[in-house]
Amino acid sequence: MSGFLRPEAAAVLRRWSEVIAACGVIALGLWIAARPGFIVQGFGYVLAALAALALIPAVRRARFATEGEGPGVVQVVEGRILYMGPQTGGAVSLAELTSLAIRRDHDGRAAWILSEPGQFLVVPVDAAGADALFDAFTTLPGLGGQRLLAARRETRMGEQMLWRRVIAPALTG
Repeated sequence: MSGFLRPEAAAVLRRWSEVIAACGVIALGLWIAARPGFIVQGFGYVLAALAALALIPAVRRARFATEGEGPGVVQVVEGRILYMGPQTGGAVSLAELTSLAIRRDHDGRAAWILSEPGQFLVVPVDAAGADALFDAFTTLPGLGGQRLLAARRETRMGEQMLWRRVIAPALTG
């Protein structure tokens, strides 16, 4: 079976597998909705609608995903982003994160710059497991998936600030 698909085609199918599954569930829901019976039809429409709702973030995650061939490994565990690289590494908490930026070098390589008080973490966008960062970053207040996707597609060199935590002033003097 390993010779059935070229490795490039298998990688594309893996990347888009969640989207393919959601489309399959939509088709199943519509097929069920075409059957006779009010309850069965209602179930089919509800199933198709729920799968359509799941399709939107699935497409965004697939567009955000990388091949995972960059240096290091990324894990997102219970609100903490862990990066283990060949020379550096570390962890930052999403709750303590103060800013998020993306930096693109002259050679075209890009990295996420995550800052929290007293430290920052540089994570290559193509590190293994970096696709999990999309869901983590979209939990930050005011940062949307479209902005993340646009930043990933940007080819301009330099650093682009994507998000900064707004600190509310104290109520007492």
